Amino acid sequence: MKNKTLATWLTFWGGPLGLHRFYLYGLTDMLGWLLPIPTALGFYGLERVQSFGQDDTLSWILIPLLGFTIAGCALNAIVYGLSSMEKWNAKFNPQAEELSPAGRTHWGTVIGIVTALLVGTTVLMASLVFSFQRYFEYQIEAARLISQ
Repeated sequence: MKNKTLATWLTFWGGPLGLHRFYLYGLTDMLGWLLPIPTALGFYGLERVQSFGQDDTLSWILIPLLGFTIAGCALNAIVYGLSSMEKWNAKFNPQAEELSPAGRTHWGTVIGIVTALLVGTTVLMASLVFSFQRYFEYQIEAARLISQ
């Protein structure tokens, strides 16, 4: 039986590592194995910023990968948490009856949805702002080099 509350929290906290995919679909899920790649690349971008500073072009390309992965997992947690009991059980607990308690929404589910919405939105906006800022700064610097 796949519990909706557990899946919501697992998607929020362990989503960038693919843990929710392994919980819901098993260890053979390809997306679960691919999710850690953009997460690791984003952390590598953060490491490059600490080593080479904010002017490192590769880091401002890699860092948003981490943010978008976290934001995508937060969105997925919201979708899981807001799914109806019948839809949840039909998809993840097909052997159980339609109104099985594993698909119920509890306060823990609601708090997980709110937390995912708050953190996911913040991370998404920060990632967008960071990537656009660095892109436009790069364009201005390129324009200065051309004009000289």
